Amino acid sequence: MTSEFQIDIPASFMALYVPPGKIKPTLGQRELAARYELCEDLANLLTEKAANMQFTLGITEELVLAQCEAGLLAEPAVVTPDEARWVVCRLAELLQWPMYQLLQSPAAHTAR
Repeated sequence: MTSEFQIDIPASFMALYVPPGKIKPTLGQRELAARYELCEDLANLLTEKAANMQFTLGITEELVLAQCEAGLLAEPAVVTPDEARWVVCRLAELLQWPMYQLLQSPAAHTAR
């Protein structure tokens, strides 16, 4: 993080933009920070909705996360499939929900 940026981008998000065998992200610092802020904001905004979905629909946490990921990927999608997966993992982390099942399942965009 440089003094120009007040945001610390986690390695888990940075990894979305670092090709295998490389150390430099494919996006510039400004664009990477903007993408991260969008995804972090989405995860935080979805916390209440996800908790309500689980409670009102009586479905499992895994199903809520899967539905959130599908919603993030619906057209017109504002995030990439990899970002959508990161958002739902972050959502699970914020809600303190287990994400083992999520991490074991293929990303929605690779399951097609």
